[in-house]
Amino acid sequence: MKSILIVEDTPTDQRMMTGFLTQAGFGVTTATSVDEAWQWLQTHPSPDLIILDIVMPDKSGLELCRMVQTDAQLKSIPIIFCSCKGEEFDRFWALRQGGKAYIVKPFAPKEFLDTVYQHVH
Repeated sequence: MKSILIVEDTPTDQRMMTGFLTQAGFGVTTATSVDEAWQWLQTHPSPDLIILDIVMPDKSGLELCRMVQTDAQLKSIPIIFCSCKGEEFDRFWALRQGGKAYIVKPFAPKEFLDTVYQHVH
């Protein structure tokens, strides 16, 4: 079973993404902050994908992306950003930091799952 880490601080969005992914047969772990996600990744360094919000209470998702990209054990994990920040500059910057895809909330379930399938190997 492929495993996905969702880093999302909004409970509704987290539940919705978890529901779509578990129904599609993925194993899902969730974190509500960058620090919580980083701690989890230190002991579970092999999810098949990370879905990452940008705007969060402590550190931004962009910071976690940079942390993952500079860690030799983690840098091969694809990251999909999923954010309400819908400007082209936000997308450009997230992909420049190492993200593989960018989904703007609210999203259609098919768009979400299609993007996940493209990046889970």
